Amino acid sequence: MTATEFADRPDAPDASHAGRYPPIADHGLIGDLRTAALVDTRGTIDWYCFPRFDAPSVFAAILDADRGGAFELAADVPARTRQFYFPDTNVLITRFMAPDGVGEIHDFMPVTGGTCEIDRHRLIRRVRCVRGTLPFRARVAPRFDYGRQTHTVDLREGRAVFTSPSLSLTLTSSAPLETDGRDVLSVFKLTEGECAVFALDRYGDGVEMRACPLAEAEEEFVATVAYWRRWVSRSRYRGRWREMVHRSALTLKLLTYAPTGGTVAAVTTSLPERVGGERNWDYRYVWIRDSAFCMYALIRLGFDEEAAAFMGFLSEHVSCGCEGAAGPLQIMYGIDGRTDLPEIELSHLAGYRGSAPVRAGNAAAGQLQLDIYGALIDSVYLYDKLYQPISSDQWEQTCTLVDWVCANWDQPDEGVWETRGGRRDFVYSRLMCWVAIERAMRMARRRGLPADTQRWQRSRDEIYRQVMRRGWSDRLGAFVQHFDGDVLDAAVLMMPLTKFIAPTDPKFLSTLDALRRTLVADSLVYRYDPGESPDGLSGEEGTFSICSFWYVEALTRAGRLDEARLAFEKMLTYANHLGLYAEEIGRTGEQLGNFPQAFTHLSLISAAVNLDRALG
Repeated sequence: MTATEFADRPDAPDASHAGRYPPIADHGLIGDLRTAALVDTRGTIDWYCFPRFDAPSVFAAILDADRGGAFELAADVPARTRQFYFPDTNVLITRFMAPDGVGEIHDFMPVTGGTCEIDRHRLIRRVRCVRGTLPFRARVAPRFDYGRQTHTVDLREGRAVFTSPSLSLTLTSSAPLETDGRDVLSVFKLTEGECAVFALDRYGDGVEMRACPLAEAEEEFVATVAYWRRWVSRSRYRGRWREMVHRSALTLKLLTYAPTGGTVAAVTTSLPERVGGERNWDYRYVWIRDSAFCMYALIRLGFDEEAAAFMGFLSEHVSCGCEGAAGPLQIMYGIDGRTDLPEIELSHLAGYRGSAPVRAGNAAAGQLQLDIYGALIDSVYLYDKLYQPISSDQWEQTCTLVDWVCANWDQPDEGVWETRGGRRDFVYSRLMCWVAIERAMRMARRRGLPADTQRWQRSRDEIYRQVMRRGWSDRLGAFVQHFDGDVLDAAVLMMPLTKFIAPTDPKFLSTLDALRRTLVADSLVYRYDPGESPDGLSGEEGTFSICSFWYVEALTRAGRLDEARLAFEKMLTYANHLGLYAEEIGRTGEQLGNFPQAFTHLSLISAAVNLDRALG
């Protein structure tokens, strides 16, 4: 079969047929600490932003199978597929098993460490036949700028150059290439032991063309494998769930933007929290909350350099002394520290399985979410305690933040879940304001640092008393979502985790039981009930995976170890075939929301470490 004939097949990417959107969970992640790509179990790259996490997409078929663009590479005969990571690395292997042969694709972005180069990127797809004979087909169909820009293709001597107004890419390959005028096609056959390579590189703006012979691809494969194995070998975790914990750590590392040290919440935008719904958001930014929790999780495992990198991001890109409309901190920043993240709708894209709108940017950046101060200062406290003392300048910044919290903790805000239904006096926000002040006081006492501790203590104690008085519902026998209300919220699971209340306190145990009756379904935990607490958005959502791991940790700290272990083991069954999690889990166990999500993986690490310690 020729490449042209392949383009005319009814199952080519632009044909309309069932199954054009594989499940969100049917993807693996590769990356180079600057950007990332999703590869589905069919061998298709259907999400890739270039040259950074937050740049416009080049491949976005996951958001529109017709207009998004994709890089298909697969066996050209019916074949069963399996996907796994090369052990202890972020190199992804997709295997194709057919009657006459077995082949595999090694997908990776070269990472060797020791450089903060931003402009040079490379995506390598190495194809091998490991048994018998197997034909393959490829179709490289970029759609630049979220599919809004046209491009040209210039085919020359084993290389294709894709040129758009904003970006040029080169595709080099050891396999024959053809073009239909817009896409590049390839059909080839490999016998046992043979190999073919496709490499996608940036071109222009000072970056010269480069080839990718088989030997060079092998060298970069070996170097990348060695990099990831060296990195994960620094982990101190030796517990029961080593494979899942280390996969989560490797995933968190992939979500890190090395040039600045910021960590994105997820690599995707607009994957729906409910298929067909409007809860579709852009997560390709550095949330203060997510990054702070991420730093805590990695410090627990021994990855101190990542913690130092995030502290560097804060010092260089976050101005704690410059107060904006929502306080001295934004809830999120660009990966380069920028503060302007305007939200637009990409109305030309259909959305995952018709889930519109597709958004770029995030309007929540302007929200007031008081809990971020607690998350941040708690992470600074842990950094100071477990890694190295913070500097005098960093202490001054911390004092500035705490003073602001003391003056503003009693404001209503949008809360941890970024609701768009108006501000309220959220219990979780008050809790984390308490954490901000209490952790700063600990640092001041332990190191003898100057601080207005009398003022801090008055605010800390007032918050505590207010939460205990107005955040408790006698009717429900539980701590609730917002003051003087009767709505449950899984965020209160953090109360014992932050040491606000003893995990065996009768009030918390009663809360745990109330949450189990109302928001827990077979170990899976809903954030809250949108019907009981309108959040300004339509439709339902799935269970929130970070809440499910918080539930495990709360059970652990309460001494309910059998319940905790069962809930944890059940949660592990909802991971995808590679151990990755999206944001939510739907009613039938499907993964929903942006993928993979840092929040879920960092909470898995924390739950595993604490449960492992409790079990002995």
